[in-house]
Amino acid sequence: MYEYIKGELTELTPTEIVIENGGIGYKILISLQTYSKLKRGEMSRLFIYHHIREDIELLFGFFDKEERFIFTHLIAVSGIGPNTARMMLSSMSSDEIRNAIISGDINRLKSIKGIGLKTAQRLLIDLKDKMVKISGQDGVSAFVGGTENKQHEEASSALILLGFSKPNVEKVLDVLLRENPAYSLEELIKLSLKRL
Repeated sequence: MYEYIKGELTELTPTEIVIENGGIGYKILISLQTYSKLKRGEMSRLFIYHHIREDIELLFGFFDKEERFIFTHLIAVSGIGPNTARMMLSSMSSDEIRNAIISGDINRLKSIKGIGLKTAQRLLIDLKDKMVKISGQDGVSAFVGGTENKQHEEASSALILLGFSKPNVEKVLDVLLRENPAYSLEELIKLSLKRL
């Protein structure tokens, strides 16, 4: 199993990156939480979860071990696959997910797209004790903004890759940008996830 991959970040979108190491470009799926801490062109190290099924192999990357720890525990819960876990980590920070589980905040968990009442209850039953043991780590977010159109385009493409339909995504993004044209890409995606 891979522990981490270190190399130059040659491609960066809110849902995936390409990191070059030894002349090989690794396509790695990421959460919005990890995206907010990366910068294209820099040397980066991502902790890896290697997901293998009979029909597909995927690499999921995380800025820190805590996020990977939360991810691996989330996917161990019946009904939560890697993409749902990534969606959760894009909607809330590792600390927010951990705190919601520890405090038994079912409504907070249900507010995440794809998490219903039964899955939220399962999360609490399966993970509450394990989450108490995790110590929090502070991460410094870094975001390089662009024009409103570029942000709209990148947010739209990220949300569509996460499985939302283009018409719904466009409608929500238009409303958000009318409310506040100064939203960062990360804010746009997080707010959209709450409204979709």
